[in-house]
Amino acid sequence: METILKVENLSKNFGPVKAVNDLSFTIEKGKIYGLLGPNGSGKSTTLGMILGVVNKTDGIIEWFDNQLDIHQALKKTGAIIERPNFYPYMTAKQNLELVCKIKEIPTDDIFEKLELVNLLDRKNDKFKTFSLGMKQRLAIASALLNNPDLLILDEPTNGLDPKGIREIRNIIHNIAKQGTTIILASHLLDEVEKVCNKVIVLQQGKKIYEGDVNNIQKQSYWFEIETDKVEKTIKILNEFTDIDKIENKDGKIRIYTTKLSGKELNKILASNEIYVESLLKKQLSLEDMFLELTSK
Repeated sequence: METILKVENLSKNFGPVKAVNDLSFTIEKGKIYGLLGPNGSGKSTTLGMILGVVNKTDGIIEWFDNQLDIHQALKKTGAIIERPNFYPYMTAKQNLELVCKIKEIPTDDIFEKLELVNLLDRKNDKFKTFSLGMKQRLAIASALLNNPDLLILDEPTNGLDPKGIREIRNIIHNIAKQGTTIILASHLLDEVEKVCNKVIVLQQGKKIYEGDVNNIQKQSYWFEIETDKVEKTIKILNEFTDIDKIENKDGKIRIYTTKLSGKELNKILASNEIYVESLLKKQLSLEDMFLELTSK
């Protein structure tokens, strides 16, 4: 698979503060990546270094299998890393025409991009009349004018209401369907979970997880058992090495294991004359996983 971007041992120091610390990851073509972390974790600084607007302290950034330098690569990249900044008394169409002039690209695709972000019917309305969600969608249209291979979005739903967040989410999905690779930086776990294929989790400038969004959850689940023989059940299960951890949560037994199925657990208990009232398999949400990762 084609590598769009490769970051190796990237670091950024602001005086004694390490904003980004020895960060490495790879962005492959055609996927949506979530750059996830609490405020101050180094997400925006990382994107700034990738886009060349923040000078890196150390590390290597390679573009398109190391075939292009940063200036060539940025011509194939679209980005929103700040609040939308357009002329308030110009229309949506006029603002995008100005962006095309600045970027020295044709204006042929303006209507297509406005339609993609559901603003075609507002093309002749002034920017000052737009809601925050519409302003953000116009910014996305602006970032797409050069038909980028990579789209970088830094907190694109910040400050939006649930309807606005859903609109941006649907637009991101539609952009990805056209083959554009996307990096979405966010501290909103629900947003990343519903939009992204891959996730890179940062804390205090360090990477603490990288992988599939689905895998991060599949790796962490537990079984919850209800029985009137709590102590006996715990004692028996403690003898099995395939069980990683057992907890008693208000009379409900939590069993953490990646090797035993629910059927196998039930068989073990039944063979020891323990018949459960219920046996449920429960999976951590991305939010639970994030809290677990960052607490470590």
